[in-house]
Amino acid sequence: MATAETHYTLPLPSFDKPVKLLIVVAPYYKDIADNLVAGARAVAEACGATVEVVEVPGALEIPSAIAMAQRLADYDAFVALGCVIRGETTHYDTVCNDSSRALSLLGLQGACIGNGILTVENRAQAEVRADPAGQNKGGGAAAAALHLVALSRKWAGQTKGIGFRA
Repeated sequence: MATAETHYTLPLPSFDKPVKLLIVVAPYYKDIADNLVAGARAVAEACGATVEVVEVPGALEIPSAIAMAQRLADYDAFVALGCVIRGETTHYDTVCNDSSRALSLLGLQGACIGNGILTVENRAQAEVRADPAGQNKGGGAAAAALHLVALSRKWAGQTKGIGFRA
């Protein structure tokens, strides 16, 4: 059973320059989304990051909003938050798979993204995962984005060259 498992969590990174974090949330299940945002805000503030929150209609719009912000705005990292609860149709699978795939592709292109879109079977699972005092998946997504910023900044000045020596 998963509740008997122990997990290691990396300590939060520290920064010598400010970090601007954009939280993109789909508040379809407003109470769950609010808890995810609260958890993400708390972790961001613990690292000294500034936070802006924008809302989009649903989980499928989250990657599009992040892609636009990456192109048009000045953020160091992004946190994707929302909740998809399985229903009676295959729409659940489409939303889960496509939003996750799009976020992964953005990450592979260099965006620092923490994915906190919950994909659950029922509301009770979502409530436990979103609760900042519980599993705090919003906080975990913010921490993931901040860790990627730290790696990005660590490696930013390094170059591999093109294989020739001077």
